[in-house]
Amino acid sequence: MPSLRLITIPISHYCEKARWALDRAGERYREEGHAPVFHFAATLPRSRTRTVPILVTPHGTINDSTAILHHVDRRLDEPRRLFPHDAALAREVAELEDMFDERLGPATRQWVYCWILDEPDYFRERMVQGLSPWESRGMATLAPIIRAIMRRKFHVSEGTKASSLERIRAIFREVDGRLEDGRRYLTGDRFTAADLTFAALAAPVLGPEEYGTGTGRRPRRDGLPAGMMRDIEAFRATPAGAFALRLYKEERR
Repeated sequence: MPSLRLITIPISHYCEKARWALDRAGERYREEGHAPVFHFAATLPRSRTRTVPILVTPHGTINDSTAILHHVDRRLDEPRRLFPHDAALAREVAELEDMFDERLGPATRQWVYCWILDEPDYFRERMVQGLSPWESRGMATLAPIIRAIMRRKFHVSEGTKASSLERIRAIFREVDGRLEDGRRYLTGDRFTAADLTFAALAAPVLGPEEYGTGTGRRPRRDGLPAGMMRDIEAFRATPAGAFALRLYKEERR
């Protein structure tokens, strides 16, 4: 039995960020997936927080996806570290990782919910993946209530859909500019936490085939609204989008 347990909302891109780091490091862990709102029963007793991911270890509980990346990094040799030892490079990586966490992740999450909360069948199908049988049944029954709670929490409206789309485009333009010199990764010639975080948190607007590798939780793109698909295809066609998709193909194993 793995000694590590990752508490998640399976479709969450922040949980995918932590999952990717654990998989990349070869860590053995058990994922405990919960539906939104249901997850409070797992998170509040352990860490007095409502957010996921949470990594439960034999030595304590680690909250927040970035803290999990740092925890995993301590076990790796320097060439494979997500946060390099070099002080200047580490500072650049940390600044980019924080920007994606604070600006890109919330924007892609809000944009997705602005679309799928109006698609009850798709929402229910996506949310039950990776859950226990009893939680899947509960989610199927309570999905309308969960959707209403999430609609308020994420301020879902046509206005926020448009504003979140513009925030995502702004980040993609920044990444486009950084890649103009032909560099292979965001900070040069090595894969870091900046690359992993950008790709994971951009995934909702790209739909990479390798998302959640090995978990069976890849987002299904067929059946999505036409307007949502147009935006996804537009993002996939950008240099930043192509970069994130390449990272998924080459690094998400």
